[in-house]
Amino acid sequence: MYLGNYQTRFDQQKGRTAIPSSFRKQLGKKAIITKGYENSLMIIPVNDWEKVIGKVLDENFLSGFSRQTERFLLGNAFEISFDSQGRFIIPVNLREYAKLENETIFVGVGNRVEMWDKKVWEKNNQYLDENIAQLSEKLDEKQRTK
Repeated sequence: MYLGNYQTRFDQQKGRTAIPSSFRKQLGKKAIITKGYENSLMIIPVNDWEKVIGKVLDENFLSGFSRQTERFLLGNAFEISFDSQGRFIIPVNLREYAKLENETIFVGVGNRVEMWDKKVWEKNNQYLDENIAQLSEKLDEKQRTK
């Protein structure tokens, strides 16, 4: 399980950063990187990719919402390899989507790692700090109606 958050530098010229060592041990030598939500990127171990993305693939492909979600996640997915120092290259379209600048934050969220530009993460984290009670209540309401 991936937990916690870690700040690292992002080399804009090389399009490269290094995954924190605690996450690297769990991810192995290769992973899948794709667009996440709220301008984050998701990093998932190759072996877990089908399991994590399975819910999306199980949806009815006749649904426009399902097809668009598949395109968003699968159409922007790339296999990455980590060197001996945990460094990896981020594809240009993903760098642009995530608005990556000089500092990045890696966040462990259970079955995946999210990668954020530091400024985008701070803005999202502030939103969470201010709204977590309401978000939790809405989630609880949704769970009770199932």
